[in-house]
Amino acid sequence: MFEKVEVDESYIRIPKDRLEEFYINVLTALSVQKEDARIVADNLIIADLRGIESHGAQRFGRYVRAIKKGTVNLKPDIKIEKESQVHALLDGDEGLGQPVSYKAMMLAIEKAKENFIGMVGVRNSNHFGIAGHYSLLAVDRDMIGISMTTTRPLVVPTWGLERAVGTNPIAIGIPVKDKPPFLLDMATSVVATGKFELYKRKNKPIPEGWGLDGRGEITTDPNKVLSEGAELPLGGLGELLGGHKGYGLSLAIDALCGVLTNATWSKWVKNTDEKRSNVGHMFIAINIDAFTPVEDFKERMKRMIEDVKRSKAMKGKKIWYPGEKGAFTAETRLKIGIPVYHKVVEELNGFAREVGVERLV
Repeated sequence: MFEKVEVDESYIRIPKDRLEEFYINVLTALSVQKEDARIVADNLIIADLRGIESHGAQRFGRYVRAIKKGTVNLKPDIKIEKESQVHALLDGDEGLGQPVSYKAMMLAIEKAKENFIGMVGVRNSNHFGIAGHYSLLAVDRDMIGISMTTTRPLVVPTWGLERAVGTNPIAIGIPVKDKPPFLLDMATSVVATGKFELYKRKNKPIPEGWGLDGRGEITTDPNKVLSEGAELPLGGLGELLGGHKGYGLSLAIDALCGVLTNATWSKWVKNTDEKRSNVGHMFIAINIDAFTPVEDFKERMKRMIEDVKRSKAMKGKKIWYPGEKGAFTAETRLKIGIPVYHKVVEELNGFAREVGVERLV
């Protein structure tokens, strides 16, 4: 065991390796296969290292509860249903979303190596965690990586009052010379659902403009959004600030991940405590050499980013490019530990007690 080092009275810093070991211990105690447990743990760790608290340690409980309830197949028979030199369609057999997603992106990468592009869809899956994890797999191999997924309906369409579309995230990763990768990892709602859960856990009001209550009015109460209301699409209420663009992007992801793969789209994606969620994903790997020498491309990406970063910033502010802040956060947290909210630590220790493994702290 190690000494607890607190960020403040609400957070405890946990070394990355200890947190990863804990996830694997709990998951394997719940009969998850060791390699699958490692992939899930990697996904959670990447989220918390990069500062995406909503998809890190806080998200672990969602997977544990689904496993205990029996809604996830712990020994899925993942099959390739269709395949060509540049594409494939996988059936996840109701298993955890992360292992089949890892396999799908790695298959897309292999196809891109040989044929310049790989596109792999997944059906019959579950929540796949942080989308950027899979895009970075391609970036690590000097390729462009794109990943996206359907989610359960939590967001209103523009001018709607009822949950009808998902937060449907998309991530685009691009390698850059001598700099952290460009990584755009975003929900198509104003914020990811985990942010509402985070504010609820901390008993804090959400910023105005994130969600609606059950009457369709703007609220700052995360409980009302989660229990009776709905989230707003990226761009917010109506069309004035571009809410119709976030809504449209969400539907496009439904089409690519749900309709095209014969999975479900947002309206029909079930909660994690129900069987046959049939979540759909899509993964794309692009071999940069198909267009231009990869080293030239990375140099041009560096110049493009530096052009933006040299532009004038607001007083007291710094211009970041997508993925830069997350990479800086990860570098820091690898040295001093990952901050985990104290109530989340209590929950994780509770899981350890239930399955008979060592407490996190």
